[in-house]
Amino acid sequence: MTELAYVCPVCGRVMKREERRYVCPQGHSFDIARKGYVNLLTTLGHNPATAGDDTVMVRARTEFLDSGHYGRLAERVGEIILAHRLSSVIDSGCGEGYYTCVYAKHCPETRFYGIDISKAAVNHCMTRVHTGNTVNCSFAVASSFGLPFEDHSADGIVSTFAPVDDREYSRVLKNGGVLIVVSPSPRHLYELKEAVYDRPYENRPNSYGLSDFDEESSEILEYETELDSQKLIFDLFSMTPYFYKTSARDTEKLRGLERLRVTCGFCIQVYRNRI
Repeated sequence: MTELAYVCPVCGRVMKREERRYVCPQGHSFDIARKGYVNLLTTLGHNPATAGDDTVMVRARTEFLDSGHYGRLAERVGEIILAHRLSSVIDSGCGEGYYTCVYAKHCPETRFYGIDISKAAVNHCMTRVHTGNTVNCSFAVASSFGLPFEDHSADGIVSTFAPVDDREYSRVLKNGGVLIVVSPSPRHLYELKEAVYDRPYENRPNSYGLSDFDEESSEILEYETELDSQKLIFDLFSMTPYFYKTSARDTEKLRGLERLRVTCGFCIQVYRNRI
């Protein structure tokens, strides 16, 4: 298990952890929250108080993910991390911590660092850590486009339904380090879109332009699952991009659904850093 050092988001120097704060040699200081995370998101291009998911969205994500419908995905990615014997892994865009904590339980010899732009989400990550007695996870509020870690320090990065930054990820990963990217398969949640849209469509494959990486493997994990309540259906819908792009009239179609069988489809791609 390899410990990673946080770097100062202001000057880029390695920070030292003290009892209640992280501080760099230049004197920049960042308090450790009561729950144990640190907020390293600066105001440059962001409002740290309102960035990312709010508490309502975090609650919806938590309630859906805790229902176990994406559990097979989390277990499969955990298997990939374990097979590659990664000592330190950054979960970039970790959200409210469901996946990170599953990975940590699956890979007890790996140290995980969850990063998300949402303070509300990272706050809930720490709730998961404390209630699950997970000892090999740390969390910080920070951007995927400015990871608070030293150059070539991490063995692995996981990005699940989150932004992917070619140069930033290759900077942080060791030469030969592993990047695992999870994205929707073409049929992911197709039945949900059938229930909402007059003309449902399949998802287009994501193109990340990873010029600093070589693809090692790619697989599709696909299965059906039964959503057995209107609330669960709407929780799932509200954690997808469709929630923000769908009219109120179409969204209302979900209010009358008490049961829906949907396809969960995930593309899992594994890359190696060549820098």
